[in-house]
Amino acid sequence: MPSVTQFWAPHAWIDPVVESDVLITVSEGRITAVTPDSGPAPAGATVLTGLTLPGMANAHSHAFHRALRGTVQVGSGTFWTWRDTMYRTADALTPDSYLELATAVYAEMALAGITAVGEFHYLHHAPGGARYTDPNAMGEALIEAAARAGIRITLLDTCYLSAGFGEPPNRHQQRFSDGDADAWAARAGSLKPRAHARIGAAVHSVRAVPAEQLSTVADWAGERQAPLHVHLSEQTAENDACQQAHGVTPTQLLSRHGVLGPRTSAVHATHLTDADVKLLSSSSTVVCMCPTTERDLADGIGPARSLARGGSPISLGSDSHAVIDPFEEARALELNERLATQRRGHWTAAALLRAATEDGHASLGWPEAGRLERGALADFCAVALDTPRTAGPAPRLGAETAVFAASAADVREVVVDGRVIVRDGVHQSVPDVGSALATAIRQVTT
Repeated sequence: MPSVTQFWAPHAWIDPVVESDVLITVSEGRITAVTPDSGPAPAGATVLTGLTLPGMANAHSHAFHRALRGTVQVGSGTFWTWRDTMYRTADALTPDSYLELATAVYAEMALAGITAVGEFHYLHHAPGGARYTDPNAMGEALIEAAARAGIRITLLDTCYLSAGFGEPPNRHQQRFSDGDADAWAARAGSLKPRAHARIGAAVHSVRAVPAEQLSTVADWAGERQAPLHVHLSEQTAENDACQQAHGVTPTQLLSRHGVLGPRTSAVHATHLTDADVKLLSSSSTVVCMCPTTERDLADGIGPARSLARGGSPISLGSDSHAVIDPFEEARALELNERLATQRRGHWTAAALLRAATEDGHASLGWPEAGRLERGALADFCAVALDTPRTAGPAPRLGAETAVFAASAADVREVVVDGRVIVRDGVHQSVPDVGSALATAIRQVTT
């Protein structure tokens, strides 16, 4: 008989309400029962803290950007000057050092309640473009890092072929490029999913993949029914260059070449025309907002509410890891909209939690995750309701408290696949995440 594990939560968000005395029964990594009003915790059950939520999905990550935190806050500049600093860090990474760094970064994510990450991976080859003996050595390092940190990963293997419209890759970008989309597809096709890992695809951007090769990436993903992600209109300079090269916006170019659709996630989607919004929403293309990065890089505020109203699901990502805090990403979605419109109440707390959980997991090809219900993957996290940030509100307002007041520091337990990976705020396999991060970052920045 399969072994059965029980978890007892004093409070749990079972979309859309908070229930009390919730017994969660797990077998073989799946939730088999969720029972509110179950009475005191039964003997042998793992008692969770405060409010239990589905595990969070970080739908857009560049793990190596974590090494830039703090260092890129000196002086001023633009996205493009920030990018120069990012390239220098990328040049220093090897498969071994990337494994160490990504393990620590994913452990930091786990501490924040994140149980699945979408890694937008384009650091494929050695500096200068030389191939490793295993052409997927860098991607395999990321898959192994997620395993060591105890979280799920969707490796979004990224096609990145040019520096701009009609421009060859620069010296930094040579390690990103496979030469053409067919060569990218052949290499990416040798990646294999694992129990904790799924494989998806990404178009880095319309400036980085020639228009005539976009369909190759889209077809690769379509044949596998895999997630397909793309950076879209993060900068007005990209829009202007696309108009000059093709006479259309980046969104229109992606639509023309079959990239949009419900398995596709457009990341950022900041600078859109009304026609762009209609194309994305009418095709049910997911839009992944990364509010902390978008404000850190001075990108702007995208039309998230208009996109959601038209039919685009919204997911959330930490992108450059200016911070890793899914609660901050969720509330920023609403707070940005308040700043842009001078009105409050664009999303309910439940809708924001849905973006951080269920919709994020679906965008990464894990549709069976992100909910506390029978049959779902047993991935969840518990947030303390008695910290200086969260104390005071009634438990029935737990969703509002979590979204609008909690931080990553309030996460106490994290369970993935029915296994406890964070207990009392301590990662069980990377017990000193701060030290691990410091050591890994020192290797690639000194």
